[in-house]
Amino acid sequence: MIILVTGASGFIGFHLTKKLIESGNSVIGIDNLNNYYDPNLKIARLNILKKLSSKNEKKFKFIKADLKNRKIIDEIFDNHEITHVVNLAAQAGVRYSITNPDSYIDSNLIGFFNIIENCKRKKIKHFLYASSSSVYGGNTKTPFSELDTVDHPVSLYGATKKCNELIAHTYSHLYNLPTTGLRFFTVYGPWGRPDMALFLFTKAILENKPIKVFNEGNMVRDFTYIDDVIHGLMYLINKPATNKSDFNKSEPDSSSSWCPYKVFNLGNSNPIPLMDFIKEIEKSLGKSAKKEYLPLQQGDVPATFSAPDLLNEWINFKPNTSVQKGISEFITWYKDFYKTKI
Repeated sequence: MIILVTGASGFIGFHLTKKLIESGNSVIGIDNLNNYYDPNLKIARLNILKKLSSKNEKKFKFIKADLKNRKIIDEIFDNHEITHVVNLAAQAGVRYSITNPDSYIDSNLIGFFNIIENCKRKKIKHFLYASSSSVYGGNTKTPFSELDTVDHPVSLYGATKKCNELIAHTYSHLYNLPTTGLRFFTVYGPWGRPDMALFLFTKAILENKPIKVFNEGNMVRDFTYIDDVIHGLMYLINKPATNKSDFNKSEPDSSSSWCPYKVFNLGNSNPIPLMDFIKEIEKSLGKSAKKEYLPLQQGDVPATFSAPDLLNEWINFKPNTSVQKGISEFITWYKDFYKTKI
């Protein structure tokens, strides 16, 4: 089994690739190492993977490539006996999609197409890809269920992820390609992205700068620890999507299909008020935050909440890491990586 992981030096991609190598799998990692955030963080992750690979019979090969370059992606699939693909490369961030929409079309649509087209061409055994809780958009019924319609996006980022799910279904139907989409819910933990709340808050508090608290603090998030996400992905890689034999087209279920297609929430299913999350950061740092209260940002939503049932039924797994443990692990990593002293 040779697994291709796109976005291999990204937050989730790094952790998944590391786990795959440690588990004895051969991994090909792709990343363009762009400057959406500090490339030095991506390079530091990549160096860990390369060092780990040297201790594990060179189980990891890294290729610097941009998914929107079809010629290079075709060559990668032609030159390697890839059996499984996990597509985690994407332009992330709800707010960034307001000001830089072009990058979302390039990465999340054109790049996604180039990968899934090669999965079809090479008859890949299982194609997994990152979707997002952002697909739920304007939905207010909670918890968010994969059975609900997601036809009202409120950000371009969320719209591109919804498009990914639609494209995946089409390829599952036309070419019998097993596809599984994962709607991630506010993933956090060590090696996290610098544009995410935990990272931003920690950095600002340590530098005695105010943190930006949107929607006047009236936010709720289903914070999901990175190790839980990786455990879910590891289970899913070897359990390809299958067709639902009793699928009712007159009452369609958007989480499955008559073809080998699945979509799952991957969230902690325990939403935490933002202000409680901030209190835990303050407690772990032993330092209070200066707070700047701001209105809800365009494209953002007040609350997320993952329904866990379908994923649990499929792989008998439910994320359960507490925010107390998750925040503590992140701050320990942050202080070590940035040589921070309080």
